[in-house]
Amino acid sequence: MTGMTPQAATEIFRRPPDRFIDVGNGSVAYRRVGDGPDVVFSHGWPANSATFRGLLPQLVEQVTCHLIDLPGAGDSKFNRSIVPSITTHADALRRVVDELELGSFGVVGHDSGGMIARFAFSGDERVHGWGLIATEQPPKAHWRFASFLAIRNIPRFEKLLGFVANQPRLRRNKFVLGDLFADNGLLDEEFDELVLRPLRDDPNRQWAAGEFGRNFDLDLFADLTACHNRIDVPVQLVWGEDDPFFPVERTRAMLAEFGGPAALEVIETGKLFVHEEFPERTAKAILPTIRG
Repeated sequence: MTGMTPQAATEIFRRPPDRFIDVGNGSVAYRRVGDGPDVVFSHGWPANSATFRGLLPQLVEQVTCHLIDLPGAGDSKFNRSIVPSITTHADALRRVVDELELGSFGVVGHDSGGMIARFAFSGDERVHGWGLIATEQPPKAHWRFASFLAIRNIPRFEKLLGFVANQPRLRRNKFVLGDLFADNGLLDEEFDELVLRPLRDDPNRQWAAGEFGRNFDLDLFADLTACHNRIDVPVQLVWGEDDPFFPVERTRAMLAEFGGPAALEVIETGKLFVHEEFPERTAKAILPTIRG
């Protein structure tokens, strides 16, 4: 596959997935694109695998990208008996890799997807390299992250989130979604179509987003250090210099925890969705480690 354009990458997520994989807690939507060493992508909450669309044109000629919508997100299949959480999603990722029979693979995780991936694969001998992008840091949640998550205590908060996220003027407030991007105009484009509208228009996905928030165990932040100690293969971290949820100074302190070589790429003016806003630079940084 050569010469993938950003438009072609986006179209992948407007079409039905290649297949569905039963993971016990629902069926994940699965897409595969590219050629080369295998790489598994883990998205955060309340996004889906379409968040990685901007990286694909930079990666598909060198790696095979395995794109997964975790149960409750994107095009996954599920019912309201599922329990979406960090640990159940980690189990789902492991089951997907086992089903695909991947013998060696890289991992890319963003936001809570990076936390999920670390609980799924830290110490796994099949992993040959990591790309972690703007994700949770030990020993505890930063106050901005914790305050954003605090809205889960509002009854049926997912309806409020779905409504506010789909009001173009409201969502630009820094205490809503205004700190996701340096350029808030990106909230109104493909991100709106592929991530935000389903939170408003699909009652089941709205419910699942709420359940994940309610089930988010903040005590798991402290367990990340042990995960890092078990990772003895190369790790490339990519961070926005102005990320308010996971401040970059905490990431610099985290580097020493990894059991193998770890490096940090800091992107000036970048925020939480640094990989969407600066896909070329993010892909260039993580490619050597995820390729193996």
